[in-house]
Amino acid sequence: MLLQTSMAVFSSSTSEPVSSFKPSQFLSRPPPSLSLRFFSVSIANDNCNRNHRLRHSSSSSSLKLYNPIFACRASRDSHETDSSRRKDDDSPVHGLSEKIVGVLGGGQLGRMLCQAASKMAIKVMVLDPSENCPASALAYDHMVRSFDDSATVEEFARRCGVLTVEIEHVDVATLEKLEQQGIDCEPKASTIRIIQDKYLQKVHFSRHGIPLPEFMEINNLEETKRAGELYGYPLMIKSKRLAYDGRGNAVAKSEGELSSAIDVLGGFGRGLYVEKWAPFIKELAVTVARGRDNSILSYPVVETIHKENICHIVKAPADVPWRIRKLANDVAYKAISSLEGAGVFAVELFLTRDGQILLNEVAPRPHNSGHHTIESCYTSQFEQHLRAVVGLPLGDPSMKTPAAIMYNLLGEDEGEPGFKVAHQLIARALEIPGATAHWYDKPEMRRQRKMGHITLVGPSVGVLEARLKSMLREEGYENPNEVAPRVGIVMGSDSDLPVMKDAARILNMFGVSTEVAFIF
Repeated sequence: MLLQTSMAVFSSSTSEPVSSFKPSQFLSRPPPSLSLRFFSVSIANDNCNRNHRLRHSSSSSSLKLYNPIFACRASRDSHETDSSRRKDDDSPVHGLSEKIVGVLGGGQLGRMLCQAASKMAIKVMVLDPSENCPASALAYDHMVRSFDDSATVEEFARRCGVLTVEIEHVDVATLEKLEQQGIDCEPKASTIRIIQDKYLQKVHFSRHGIPLPEFMEINNLEETKRAGELYGYPLMIKSKRLAYDGRGNAVAKSEGELSSAIDVLGGFGRGLYVEKWAPFIKELAVTVARGRDNSILSYPVVETIHKENICHIVKAPADVPWRIRKLANDVAYKAISSLEGAGVFAVELFLTRDGQILLNEVAPRPHNSGHHTIESCYTSQFEQHLRAVVGLPLGDPSMKTPAAIMYNLLGEDEGEPGFKVAHQLIARALEIPGATAHWYDKPEMRRQRKMGHITLVGPSVGVLEARLKSMLREEGYENPNEVAPRVGIVMGSDSDLPVMKDAARILNMFGVSTEVAFIF
């Protein structure tokens, strides 16, 4: 659905609009109501340069200065009940929180949370055992210790106003203990407990009537063989815990491959279950934000393309019919409504050949499928997560550009050769119109490791696909069997040139070379 809406921006000193425009927005569902709030905030702080970050470890500390910038966004309400609707919707909201946000984990998601926080002058502390983790250089405070240690997490939590995660594989028992002590955890420990065990996820969502591939727990080879007889082959075998970015999944194409697939996953002692193979034609994802007032907003449905079970390319919006987008949003909304706590959630889905939407899994945090929102949406998933956990109004999740493609920079080689390939690709990307490069500053390069991403924004997914192909082809990614298209434009008179030159220009936009000839 294409919605034309007017937006006015006001200066901090007057009520007169300083600019007005009509952006096209791709909404994730037809909104029952649309409410745009216009904020104007001016932050004056002579001492802002004294804001600092302290890095804590058992043996050393360091000090770094930074100057945060505040930014605010319009917000769109949907899925609000009368009981959850704010009573002071018309009151001004400055968007500034005194709460320190503590994040368990300091990887690239933590880094991008810190980037979003700096615009709103929100202080973010991270707990991560790596002194040079991606978030370290940008965080207000970095405690260099393990988030698996209960005592450390308790000490860290006491320094924060609200505790959240950038990775769900944390000690849930400690979070439950902290909640009993009055520590604010978002999302709630109950949600983390459900999501970090993928089998429990399936059981939970099944009980709430959410469509899923058929699944069953397995404890020995005989049970696995019976599952193969029941579900057929190929058969997906998964680890219950610590399964992400391609880890913890194995496919058995026949009964003879069951034993080897189970061995790859570490055996039955690891905790395994099986899923009936989903005959999907596309993998989709919906980023869903849930506020403290239980308001829920969904971002536009995207298509995800995986490389060796790792998210590789994301296309926004997904090229699917409106009925499929609505169905995907309905499933995502129902899934997140069944969980507790505030924050951003990623809902991964399968679109099957017969038009069904099946839930694959949910992440209780910002997700790779939502990285494009930094450039393509009015409120990025990272700003949205911060708004949600500290209790600010949720921002507008609609797209401010017609299309976006996110390309993951995965390690192509080990060490320096891998860095060289990645940096060459970034250099090429910076020449592409509408491209933004994100580098996570990880100290070690490994094959298939997420090292950064590139987001392209532009007039259509088709145009962006052509630009992406051009970018990758320049760096040796071309298919050796692929023949580059070439179009000949033949004219009977030079008077045709003013018209046909526009055709050549459009072809060039799509990376198609042209040749012009005259026949007299």
